[in-house]
Formats: sequence, C-alpha cells, structure tokens
Amino acid sequence: QGKGLFATKNIHKGETVFVERPVVSSQFLWNALYNYRACDHCLRALETAEENAQRLLGKSSLVLPHPEQCSIRKDLHQQCPRCQVTYCSAECRQAALEQYHQVLCLGPSRDDPTHPLNKLQEAWRNMHYPPETSSIMLMARIVATVKQAKDKEWWIKAFSQFCSKTANEEEEIVHKLLGDKFKGQLELLRLLFTEALYDEHLSRWFTPEGFRSLFALVGTNGQGIGTSSLSQWVHACDALDLPVLQREELDAFIDQLYKDIEKESGEFLNCEGSGLYVLQSCCNHSCIPNAETSFPDNNFLLHLTALEDIEAGEEICISYLDCCQRERSKHSRNKILRENYLFTCSCPKCLAQAEDPDVTSDEEEEGEGETDDAELEDEMTDV
Repeated sequence: QGKGLFATKNIHKGETVFVERPVVSSQFLWNALYNYRACDHCLRALETAEENAQRLLGKSSLVLPHPEQCSIRKDLHQQCPRCQVTYCSAECRQAALEQYHQVLCLGPSRDDPTHPLNKLQEAWRNMHYPPETSSIMLMARIVATVKQAKDKEWWIKAFSQFCSKTANEEEEIVHKLLGDKFKGQLELLRLLFTEALYDEHLSRWFTPEGFRSLFALVGTNGQGIGTSSLSQWVHACDALDLPVLQREELDAFIDQLYKDIEKESGEFLNCEGSGLYVLQSCCNHSCIPNAETSFPDNNFLLHLTALEDIEAGEEICISYLDCCQRERSKHSRNKILRENYLFTCSCPKCLAQAEDPDVTSDEEEEGEGETDDAELEDEMTDV
C-alpha cells in the first residue's frame, strides 16, 4: 500500500482536500482507435461537448442545449509543427516541449512503422488490449523527462519517491498487466524500449531487472485519468439557476442522452490515460473511504474531495475498488485486492466482517469471472 496520508487540519465533507498535478502523465494508445481527441500533455478533451455527444451517440444531427456551458476553446488549440501532435493551448505545447517532447517528437517519421518509437507503441497495442491499465508511453515520458532535464538527479529522485515493490511482487504486477506470456512479452518490450530510448545515464532502467521495476512502478502507482467535455458540460448545466420546468426538461434530456450513449458506445466514454501523482499515491485503501479522486476540470488536475468530515491527524483513505465491488463480501473484496494490489485489507469494514465465512455467493462468483478480464484490469490504475 501507500505510505499513508494524514489530515493536517479538520476537513469538512465535500471540501477539496487538495488539487494535484501529475509528475508525468500520458494518454492511452488505444484512444485513437475510439477517435478520442485529447491534449497530448494535459489530456483535456479537444472536441466540444456537442461533438463528444454526437460521436458517442453516432448521431451527427444532435444539438445540445446551452452550448455556452461548454468550455472547449478550439481557437486556442495548437499542434507540434514537426509531428502534428495536438495540444489544447500554447502553454501545454510549451510545457511538453520543455519537459519531454524533444526526445519523443517523431517529426516526419510519425507514420513510419519502422521508427523505434512506433515499433514500441505497436507492440504495446498488440499485448495490451482495452481497457488499458497502464501505458508504455508513461514509462517513455519518464525516461524522456530525465533525458531532457538539466538536473537529472532531481527528476530521478522525484520518480524514486513512488512506492516500489520486491522482485516477487514486481513479477506478479507484470504478470497481471501482460498475462501468461509476460516473460517473453516483457523482454520484447524491453528490447524495443531500449532501441527507442536508451540513455547511458539511466542504463539501470534498461536492464531486465530495472525495466521490470519501472514497469511495476507505473503499474502500481499509476492513477487512471478520465476527461470528458460532455461530462464537464453536464456539471455546468447542473449548476444553472433555471425555472422548475426548464430544469426538469434539461435533466430529462441529459438522463436520456446518457442512456442512449450507453447503448451505442458502452463503457468507453472518456479520453483516458494515466499519471503519477505524489500525494495521491500516498493514500492507502479503505473499503469505506473518506475521500475520492475526480477530474472535474477536464484535464489531468486531480481533485481529492472529502466524502465525510475528516479530523486533523486522521488518515485520508481512498478506495481502490469501485462502488459495486465495495458492496460485495469481505472475501470478494480481498480477492480483488490481493490479485491487483498484493495486500489484504484491514480497514474497519473488513475488521468488522472478520468472522464472515470466506465464501462468495454464486452471483458474486459469476460477477468476478466477468470483471477479472475487464473491469478489474481497468481498476489497476486507481491506486
């Protein structure tokens, strides 16, 4: 688990505990397959709320009411002049350029399948199907950040503060992310990673042991990031002061919109990626969390919000499980936590249920079979 994070003052329910930028982040490589368009630096959705809804619904004629509640400013969007990667603003383009993009810019080789970075990305797509739970490009950005940095030791220290695992635990994490053929897959990834990004200063990260450690660090500490211009528009509409009838009509429209989108597009609704957050990675798990993470700004800024009053000195805990998983038996919850995070929970809820039988109902076993391959992997990044 994490190192533990404790409140330094009394925090009220609904209050923002902190807002945090990631040390590094990256959108998932599969985003392109679903035509997601996000800023390559901050992951802000690049399409308007209306365009987002039209794509997810497969209906180009859809018109959203209150378009002024959409915050997307297309006139501010910029591209890298060499590789045409798109950013939401000049600030993001410059920030990416200064931190890692000089190393990762493909320039005119963007569509060249023989370029080492393209070979690495294609290998990852062939190994790790959606939903992604980590990304090889998050590791690439870690290496590129150090390669570009003047003060390399400062950045190495910044990455080393994230929770690390023993060799056996690392192997379990890698196995979970890559499956039964993980040893061969991991070695192929390492060779391609080395071809694309090798740096003498970071030579230990390119050894079999060092690469596995880097892979496990990302798999253990990576926080999933989901951004959506449609979701942000809905929140903005919720805050509108409208007459009762207009409010009811708007709420009914939004409810129906989400139902229709779910039928058409299923669960892949957000632009998705992962990032490394120093404070968030310190938060331990509880099956009755007192805080939760969200991305209300439609970018990589993580908001940690109190779910209940938290007293000064009290530990701030999030849940590594989703709402449905938290409602299941202690046995089911701990089965998921052991498989995905390598620990057995001893939160107040689990302690109170310590005498419960170590069995799951037929219905839960059925559900576990379904989530092992999809939902649970998707939760791997919510650490």
